[in-house]
Amino acid sequence: MIKRISIILCLLCFVGLSYGQRRAVMTKPRQTPDSVTAMVWTCANFSYQWPIGDLGTFYKGNFSIGTGFTYKTATHWTFDVHFNYCFGANLRDTTLLDNLKTSKGDIIDGNGLKATLYLEGQYWHVGAGLGRIIPVSKTYLNSGIWIHAGLGYIRHKIHFTDVDNQVPQIGGDYRKGYDRRSSGFFLSQFIGYVHIGKSRVASFYGGVEIMEMWTKPDRNYDFNLGPTKDLKNKFSGLIGLKIGWIVPLYTQKHQMTYYYN
Repeated sequence: MIKRISIILCLLCFVGLSYGQRRAVMTKPRQTPDSVTAMVWTCANFSYQWPIGDLGTFYKGNFSIGTGFTYKTATHWTFDVHFNYCFGANLRDTTLLDNLKTSKGDIIDGNGLKATLYLEGQYWHVGAGLGRIIPVSKTYLNSGIWIHAGLGYIRHKIHFTDVDNQVPQIGGDYRKGYDRRSSGFFLSQFIGYVHIGKSRVASFYGGVEIMEMWTKPDRNYDFNLGPTKDLKNKFSGLIGLKIGWIVPLYTQKHQMTYYYN
């Protein structure tokens, strides 16, 4: 469900981009703004991340898609809320379901045949952030180096895909004992470049993002770890390359009035 919501939100952002491109074709090009602008934008972002810490011992790299809303002031400060869904993390640890395997390393399904299972790590996180854009061009005063910091809530777990839906050992609530679901809070830092162009389709950003998180299992019992009540938070991190397409929703130019004698 979360993955579907993320994809729908990103598709809505791309629809906005297409609408902006149509408007750009139908109207005359605007002149390059000669002053800074306060604005609100939404975006669709994509990144590839490498896990470190506790996540790094269990998962490989993952993809991430997301969206959010940002308010940029006329003094180049940014305030935002965002949501991201991370998927496609293959497992490094292959011992998770060892207690279900035969001596040959297979899992037998309800029909007595070798089961076909796919496992991947999935995460989602929601948060808010504060940033600052440092202009580097006298032509594009709303563009520049973007330094951003954020915090929020994150949850990650193992997703099981039972192709034939014939493995009772992980059916229903049983899979909750194996999915290693954990949650906690995170901090993030981003540095990159943001470009606010003359048209909607010409606005984008890209850079490097680092996340630090402190999570612990939030199931009452894990079949491999036992009771989870007394387990402590573990440190993990994600390092990724991130790009995003920006759709301005509202702009307010900072106007200057000149008086002549």
